[in-house]
Amino acid sequence: MDTDVNGRTGPRRRSEWATAAGTALLPVAAVVLAGVEAALPWWAVTGPAVLTAGLAGWAGVRIGRRRAVRREALEPGEKVLGTYTVRPPYREHTPPAAHEGPQYQLVVTSRGLQMWERSALLWRHPWPELRVLADGPRLRVHHEGREAAHLLLEPPGAAREVRLVATRHAAG
Repeated sequence: MDTDVNGRTGPRRRSEWATAAGTALLPVAAVVLAGVEAALPWWAVTGPAVLTAGLAGWAGVRIGRRRAVRREALEPGEKVLGTYTVRPPYREHTPPAAHEGPQYQLVVTSRGLQMWERSALLWRHPWPELRVLADGPRLRVHHEGREAAHLLLEPPGAAREVRLVATRHAAG
């Protein structure tokens, strides 16, 4: 596989750029349309449009990179069934910036659960080794007889959805 100077592979680079273009398209179109409706000259619209394209593209590259890293972590034949935001266990002094997205996410796949902190895989456990319990809005995950995680998931009802998937895939 070809890699660039940052160690990224060709598919990951393509994913980053495709997501950047898709993320920038709508905001740039909104800026241009607002300029046209206000009857501004082209040179007054170009600056804000370029700035918007740069910022939205930068956010898109980050989103694409995260998606590509998570896609590469999947085993052959494994499919993502859902992704849920996990609230941090404590309040941070400064919340993460909006463009960074949620800090923690639980990815439910056809083979098990994966816990991610942005682009870093914290843990992964296969369904047969898990016992999953829904405790109201919280999800309790037991692995090898001990509690591996106690998670507060978003949106409401997510813990129950994960519990149903676990039941389907033989995790008690």
